[in-house]
Amino acid sequence: MNEIIRAPGTAQGRCRYVSCGNFVWSVATSAGKGASVAEQTRATLNNLEANLLAAGSDKHHIVEAVVYLTDMAAKQEMDDVWCAWIPDDGWPNRACVGADLAPGDLVEIKVTALRTS
Repeated sequence: MNEIIRAPGTAQGRCRYVSCGNFVWSVATSAGKGASVAEQTRATLNNLEANLLAAGSDKHHIVEAVVYLTDMAAKQEMDDVWCAWIPDDGWPNRACVGADLAPGDLVEIKVTALRTS
């Protein structure tokens, strides 16, 4: 049986990541940092990358992503940052969903990745 590892986060009731076997699940926001969707997407991806590295993975091993936006009209703005961040050889399966998020958050991203170490 595989051990479930849960890395505590700063928000009550949530982990920065959970891993089990060869899989890692992580979610991140910018914590309200940044006034635009592009700025918040960059900050969110930086937080997500830190979570993945701490869990023994990286952005090259993301297999699935779900992006939540408060305003779907800003999808292209998010896409521009996402496409610059994600490796050309590492496109995951991705969905983008309009959602109400915590006050100040414009973007939230949840990923599933394979562990590399």
